[in-house]
Amino acid sequence: MAASRYRRFLRLCEEWPVENSKWQRDLGPVLRQRVAQAFREGENTPISDPEACDQMYESLLRIHTNFYKNKDTTFTGVTMEDCRIILATDILKQMEDMKKGTWKRLREKFSAKKPEEDSK
Repeated sequence: MAASRYRRFLRLCEEWPVENSKWQRDLGPVLRQRVAQAFREGENTPISDPEACDQMYESLLRIHTNFYKNKDTTFTGVTMEDCRIILATDILKQMEDMKKGTWKRLREKFSAKKPEEDSK
């Protein structure tokens, strides 16, 4: 039975998309890493709690198949595309830069040496 569970998780990892807009925050690489840790011996890995393993697989499968995508659970009224844009890594970096105060931005701007100054 562990072999079939392993194959199901492996298939899920293969199908899980890689999202480049969420660099270092994507669920796919974390999922692949956790499956590799949980099934170190591959199909021969003993599973201590088969029910929890099946429940985890079913939960991840619902996320992967967008089971919750059409659910009206948002209270903000923001569309899925807006959420995707807001959570993109580039936008988050821009927001962090906007949070910096004027003094800090000026200090960073003038404290960095320019290449022309080093050659003099």
